Amino acid sequence: MSLALALKTGDPSRLPSRRDEDWRWTDLRGLIRAIPPESPAFVGDVGAGPFDALADGSVVIVNGWVREGEPAPETGVLALRFVSHADATAHDADFAVTVAPGQTLTVLESYEGQGLGGYLTNIGLDFSVGEGARLERIVLVDDLADAVTVSTAEVSLAPGATFNQTVLTSGARRQRLETRVSHPGAHAQARLDGVYLLDGQRHADLTTIVTHAGVDGVTSQLTKGMVTDQARGVFQGRIVVSPGADQTDARMGHHALILSDKAEVDAKPELLIFADDVSCAHGNTIGALDENALFYAEQRGIPQAEAKAMLTLAFVGEVVDRIEHEGAREIAAAWVARKLGSAE
Repeated sequence: MSLALALKTGDPSRLPSRRDEDWRWTDLRGLIRAIPPESPAFVGDVGAGPFDALADGSVVIVNGWVREGEPAPETGVLALRFVSHADATAHDADFAVTVAPGQTLTVLESYEGQGLGGYLTNIGLDFSVGEGARLERIVLVDDLADAVTVSTAEVSLAPGATFNQTVLTSGARRQRLETRVSHPGAHAQARLDGVYLLDGQRHADLTTIVTHAGVDGVTSQLTKGMVTDQARGVFQGRIVVSPGADQTDARMGHHALILSDKAEVDAKPELLIFADDVSCAHGNTIGALDENALFYAEQRGIPQAEAKAMLTLAFVGEVVDRIEHEGAREIAAAWVARKLGSAE
């Protein structure tokens, strides 16, 4: 069951539902009763993307159609834009990036909701990182509040490769951002980070699966989130250490703030270890802002809403600070500050 299959066949019974263990908190079948018509090609102006000024090359995909662009550069910075300019229609797109052995590439990926909304989007990505190569992927997701978006990235690492990822999202009506990493061990390294900032009735599901298949692999993961109003955040992180993948070093952390009685966070961190001589750990915390810190801020004349934003900004700032590309890190920090400025 998948959104891609449902779009291909037009059959909503092919959608994943709460009966599927990995989708139990992001039920699509219970939400979508009929598959919308295909999104038309859009020929108007979609404006500039959030990362355009940083890029050496760009690809713009609007409503599933490649609007403009060029092949991904072998090195440097690629701005990859997925723009949904639609009204109650559906579209999908696939895109592949290969980083040659020894090369370094940064992919600055954005999801931009435009038009009237209510769109249904499925994005499939394939990243192949060659031996000794480096790929940093920064993903900024700004869907409209009534959108449904699923993005699935398949990442294949060669020995000695490095893959660093940071996903930042403000959610949608339903949203799932999934990353699956095939990790060879062999001194390859993966970092998978995320930030979700959700208000209203927005929903975001950050799901990751890393499968270590060989000796001497490293995975580091840190996700932080904030939910308020009636929003719902979902974190599912699974690290699999296969038989023979000895000396794997894998760390996973998920930490969330709930700022409303009606908001919800569902978390499922997993370590599945089938090898000896490994160093693996995971942590998960869900709670409220420190009341003492809030009281101290208010005593210094800071309004409560501003104090909450300041404390939340400091909380998620640890994830943003791990972004290596300086320009992208600054844009991510500004995006977080802007989102928190509107959170209540």
